[in-house]
Amino acid sequence: KWIFKNKKDESSLVIRNKARLVAVDYSQQEGIDYDETFAHVARIEAIHLFLAYDAHKDFIVYQMDVKTAFLNEIIKEEVYVGQPPGFVSK
Repeated sequence: KWIFKNKKDESSLVIRNKARLVAVDYSQQEGIDYDETFAHVARIEAIHLFLAYDAHKDFIVYQMDVKTAFLNEIIKEEVYVGQPPGFVSK
C-alpha cells in the first residue's frame, strides 16, 4: 500500500511531499510461512558503553540517531514482491 506524508516547515507550510510503497501481506501464518520473528535493537549496554566512551574522551553528544542501524539484514529465504495494480514504472 502507499503511505503519503507531507513534510512541513516551522510555519506549517508544506515544503515536500513524500510517498513510500510498503509491502503488506497478512496471509502468512506462524509455523507455516515463518518460524520466529525478532527485531535487531541496540542493547542498553552498548548505548551505555558509547556514552561512557564519549564522556571519557570529553566528546559532546548533540544527537544520537540509530534509526537505520540494523535495517539491512540478510534474508535467508526468497521473497517475491510485485508492483500493485495500476502502478506504471518509468
